[in-house]
Amino acid sequence: MTLNRRTFVGISAAATLGATGAWVPENDPAISVDRVGLQSSGTAISAYAAWPAAAAPGTPSVVVIMHVWGVDATIRDVVRRLAKEGFAAIAPDLYSRFDAPSGDGQTDFTIFRPYAQRLDRAQERSDVAAAVSWLKGKFAGTKVGIVGFCMGGRIVLNEVVGDGTLLAAAAPFYGAVADVDPKAVLVPVCGSYGALDKGIPADSVRAFAAALTVPNDFRIYDGAGHAFFDDTRPSYEATAAADAWARTLAFFKKYLGGSTQ
Repeated sequence: MTLNRRTFVGISAAATLGATGAWVPENDPAISVDRVGLQSSGTAISAYAAWPAAAAPGTPSVVVIMHVWGVDATIRDVVRRLAKEGFAAIAPDLYSRFDAPSGDGQTDFTIFRPYAQRLDRAQERSDVAAAVSWLKGKFAGTKVGIVGFCMGGRIVLNEVVGDGTLLAAAAPFYGAVADVDPKAVLVPVCGSYGALDKGIPADSVRAFAAALTVPNDFRIYDGAGHAFFDDTRPSYEATAAADAWARTLAFFKKYLGGSTQ
């Protein structure tokens, strides 16, 4: 019997399987996992990191930007899945300063709204830069990409506007494009969106992608809405999630290097 990952989140992560790929347990021998501390603008923040057990200098790497639920089970699994695919990855906890509750098992996003509203561009930029610095310090010569989900997807877009030096590729998952100048985006972008997303009209995504001046791969999935990648929630759409993940891995392989087994 094949069991959906959604069933066992927070219970037995190592035992379940979903359409987007196997849940990668923390004790997978192919990866190393750590909870690390970062210094961001003089403040200590926490982060969740994983990398291939055989990682060496130059291993490509990715900063993972959390959704509104924080660095929850889904985001931690994304970090481990990237490590399993040959990338070093780290997810800085943008709520570290605010003593926010864990997002594991939470179903009411309004609990996290006050914390999300306290984020600002300066803090986000500093936290991302701290994560990049950690990756470059541990894996000298690495090329760093960035991926984010929901509010994290919007942060991803903001991070590559007007600056093409910190990051080498970006992959927003249903990150709002309103008020982001596509001509100011300076690194290649792989965007994944849902046609049924009521908060991000598909036409606005098409117009944004068409106006980009950098290499890009945008896809709008019919039958998928917002948060279609999160297989712990009812919004999960397996076909779209699997395709978006495969495209993202291929995109990072192209622009960051490395292997996606």
